[in-house]
Amino acid sequence: MKTMLAIISNALCRITGRTVGARVVVSRSFADFTPQASFDIKKCDVHRLEEGPPLKAELTREQGLQYYRIMQTVRRMELKADQLYKQKIIRGFCHLYDGQEACAAGIEAAINPSDHLITAYRAHGYTYTRGVSVKEILAELTGRKGGVAKGKGGSMHMYAPRFYGGNGIVGAQVPLGAGIALACQYQGNDQVCVTLYGDGAANQGQLFESFNMAALWKLPCIFICENNQYGMGTSMERASASTDYYKRGDFVPGIRVDGMDVLCVREATKFAADHCRSGKGPIIMELQTYRYHGHSMSDPGVSYRTREEIQEVRSKSDPISMLKERMLSNNMASIEEFKEIDVAIRKEVEDAAQFATSDPEPPLEELCNHIFHNNPPLEVRGTNPWVTLKSVS
Repeated sequence: MKTMLAIISNALCRITGRTVGARVVVSRSFADFTPQASFDIKKCDVHRLEEGPPLKAELTREQGLQYYRIMQTVRRMELKADQLYKQKIIRGFCHLYDGQEACAAGIEAAINPSDHLITAYRAHGYTYTRGVSVKEILAELTGRKGGVAKGKGGSMHMYAPRFYGGNGIVGAQVPLGAGIALACQYQGNDQVCVTLYGDGAANQGQLFESFNMAALWKLPCIFICENNQYGMGTSMERASASTDYYKRGDFVPGIRVDGMDVLCVREATKFAADHCRSGKGPIIMELQTYRYHGHSMSDPGVSYRTREEIQEVRSKSDPISMLKERMLSNNMASIEEFKEIDVAIRKEVEDAAQFATSDPEPPLEELCNHIFHNNPPLEVRGTNPWVTLKSVS
């Protein structure tokens, strides 16, 4: 076998006139790859903490490929949603997550499946990392019966076990997340709640009320500000007198993290989760990230920032490219392997889109189902326009 590979390699040298690197050889066994490597990660800024997350992160080959699959799947899914929206197959509100994939992948890698997560309306990525399939997400976006919320929730209202959405009101999920953390504390189950919001919601009064209660009661809540630099079309500098969002809790400890590096996010979230589980109360994380699309599909995203700015972030800080280069430069995977993963993901997303455009819409008689957990309240004649429809849960 080795002799045959040498013959092929020499032949390629004669044809191309170049030395053939190891990556040209497709027939490599897993034993050829580095199983684990250690990487330097950016130091986090800290607030009211004696020390922060570690400056090195260990990554196994299996973990790296898993993180790559997750981030690339979210990227392809969001690009497909963009396409379906422009074809007017997806209607209404639609906030895409491409560019911020390291946040969702890194957080999920650091918490347990039994932990809880609640976020704002840019929720597609977290819906996927919490266990919902691409097929169910795209079918929900197109309003079909096979969607994760049976076609009645849409972009902002997707749910899964221990995932509480998708919330359309700016900042409203933050007190809900504190409430979920209170339930964790009350039940004594050693679980935490990850409560996410954006820099655009960071000036909401209800955030500070939630911080106060969480600190008083030492709730196991990780408050995370995904700072993608713009709240709708307004830059953070124009909206916030202080852009140190990780310090906004005042009496609550905080850390500022490179949100474009999946390893940095993972290590910081592990640190934060350990802080909460040890009974020290809440912690605030600020993930410095960037969205490639506009705020929503109605926003072209280039009226308040330049195309050059977006391209610079893509070329220098893209979370998927960063992980891929790390693995290639440390011989943890091959270019061909990444190409195979990409092909499989494209097929998965295309199949999901086919389902999302062919699955039937929910029938009218299902309109009022799943409104009440138990029996509906006493009916008063003339007060309910849907009185002929019954709620079934």
